[in-house]
Amino acid sequence: MKSKQELKELEVDGKKLSPVLPEEVKNYLIDIDGTICDDIPNEEPERMATAELYPDALETINRWYEQGHVITFFTSRIEEHRAVTEKWLDDHGFNYHGLLMGKPRGGNYHWIDNHIVRATRYEGKFTDLVDETVNIQVFKK
Repeated sequence: MKSKQELKELEVDGKKLSPVLPEEVKNYLIDIDGTICDDIPNEEPERMATAELYPDALETINRWYEQGHVITFFTSRIEEHRAVTEKWLDDHGFNYHGLLMGKPRGGNYHWIDNHIVRATRYEGKFTDLVDETVNIQVFKK
């Protein structure tokens, strides 16, 4: 990883906390099927090797990588599909730091974490991200 991705150590009342990335570095978790390529279910793995790459996905993700952000693919593909998935990513020239298999299927994700979580729904086009004000759900105070 590039040097600006080094984790900052945190401590409160003499106790260590989980380290964090610098604020300017994003930790991208990017889906594969239906986000960077054709949407292929686990039940049809023979299609994974020839999935069609979506326009601008490679260029945008590799630019984020070159800017020093952390790129991790987070997919509902199962562990037995790791080799074909890694080969497809490598053959298409994706730069990335990690590949997490076994994301729960079905969508409608609601992520709860003690760190900031931002979500961007892929709607057919990879572009630079822009700020937009939206409503979010939070825990009642």
